[in-house]
Amino acid sequence: MKRPCINIAQTARHLAGLVLLACPCIAPTTYAADVFKGKDTYQTYCEVCHGSNGQGSIPGTPNFTRGQGLLQPDLALYNRIESGKNAMPAFQGVLDTDEILDVITYLRTFF
Repeated sequence: MKRPCINIAQTARHLAGLVLLACPCIAPTTYAADVFKGKDTYQTYCEVCHGSNGQGSIPGTPNFTRGQGLLQPDLALYNRIESGKNAMPAFQGVLDTDEILDVITYLRTFF
């Protein structure tokens, strides 16, 4: 009787995939920011100065519809929101990380 040929590398890959499927605690989890939560947070904390449409309701605030202030990485926007700048207050301790990321995602809908 002839024995079947087994590809060890292919079998190992299949087993690794099965382990990841069977135990999701091993697989990395990624969460996307929530634009709808971002809109709610924006309306609560940001709209008074930045306007309901992102055009700015106070002189000197950026016009998000033109991309002002948005043409930078999320981390830069995160730091700006967390630390504040000029007349904009710091939101560290007011908004948590997820809320800030949600707001950034919502801000990008204006542009």
